[in-house]
Amino acid sequence: MPSTGTFTPDRRWLLGFGVVSGVCVLTALASQQWLLIGLPLVSMVAYWIVVDFRAVWFLLLALIPFSTEVNLPGGLGTDLPDEPLMIVLAGVYLLYALARGETADARFLRHPVTLLLLLALAWSAVTVFTSDNFLVSLKWFFAKCWYLLTFYFLAASILRKPRSWQTYFWILFVPLVLTVSWALYRHAQLDFELRAINRAVRPFYRNKVNYACFLALFAPFIWYQIRWSRRWSLRWCLLVGGLLLTLVGIQYSFTRAAYGALVVAIGVYYMIRYRLMKYALGSAVIVVILGVTLLVQNNKYLELSPNYEQTVSHTDFDNLLTATFQGKDISSMERIYRWVAGANMFADKPWTGFGPGNFYNSYRPYTVTSFQTYVSDNEERSGIHSYFLMLLVEQGIPGLLLFVLLTFYLLLHAENLYHQMPPGRDREILLMLILSIAIIDVLLVINDMLEADKVGPFYYIAAAGIVTKALPSHHGNHT
Repeated sequence: MPSTGTFTPDRRWLLGFGVVSGVCVLTALASQQWLLIGLPLVSMVAYWIVVDFRAVWFLLLALIPFSTEVNLPGGLGTDLPDEPLMIVLAGVYLLYALARGETADARFLRHPVTLLLLLALAWSAVTVFTSDNFLVSLKWFFAKCWYLLTFYFLAASILRKPRSWQTYFWILFVPLVLTVSWALYRHAQLDFELRAINRAVRPFYRNKVNYACFLALFAPFIWYQIRWSRRWSLRWCLLVGGLLLTLVGIQYSFTRAAYGALVVAIGVYYMIRYRLMKYALGSAVIVVILGVTLLVQNNKYLELSPNYEQTVSHTDFDNLLTATFQGKDISSMERIYRWVAGANMFADKPWTGFGPGNFYNSYRPYTVTSFQTYVSDNEERSGIHSYFLMLLVEQGIPGLLLFVLLTFYLLLHAENLYHQMPPGRDREILLMLILSIAIIDVLLVINDMLEADKVGPFYYIAAAGIVTKALPSHHGNHT
């Protein structure tokens, strides 16, 4: 794995940067082309990349909470300002490795998690060529490549020691607190209404689900930082305040998936402690198989179709919970509407699917009218609301099986590793990563957000952290 080597800059670098900055500012003032003022920032990032791209990688992390989604022509989209920086870092990482003649640690490359990720990437490449919309799938594939390069391979080379994880935490904690404060402030101005939350979290988050999922997956990191701090110290008080702010943010996001994920994380903590993970995963598989069998048999799924007139949005959270259990909540019923369409799409193309990123472009002809709701026009252009089902629809049976295998292996492997490691900071970091992975897995059951920049990067970073903890050099207690 390439080291993030550094060199000491001399006066020429500093003088050059000063000249470029001065010329850009003067030119911008003279021509009123204010974008020129941004060139010094670009120059500084380029300088950082040459000197030590660790700094740029951490800058990227700090920008993720502030990033915003931008739709491009042709049905494509990007996240600014973080996605361009991901691309740059992925390219620089590859060039750096080739130029220095250094390769990744062979143990890291041979690790089953790495092999499963690469195999899943290879299969997605196959489905790009069988895709219904080649350009959309190709963009998805490139995005997946720079996600893996930046947040799995590069992260594994940077986050080697507990000190690096400390930097990782603080570089995300501060922006998280700022964006949550912003969202709560705006939401308070709107009387904390349920229907106003999507407006309150913009522009930093696409919607309340995107917002709540990011807060939920980061909660274990804050919890463990509190455990590592001296009670009533300034640091401890700051962290406790940050955790309370995060929980309040999740509460007022009115996102049921985030509530459920946090509850499941508590259960996972004890599963890991008492080696119960294999039983939990086995039970989950049995429940899914039985559930699907019952729904498919004699078309019983049709009994779930909602009453179009009674399935509406709710402005009160208590009513929302009641409506969810009664099958009258519009967001829950809209999920079923799309899941039914997804099942019909899978039956049509079970092996290669419709191509990565193509659910939205292809699902309309496969919908069932009796499941339609008031929001089925899908102006938000959102997906199927289940990452597992989305893989089945877009990449067929192999795509789903590879991800399920990766998910199960990560959790079982991490559990075994936890019991092999001696008590100490390294083992607690491992458990923190497991809980974050588990929260994301739960969220993916009813959301398709692994390609979203507020969720996906942290899944791959956690996976990289678990793998590096398994390498021999990481056994033992590092403080």
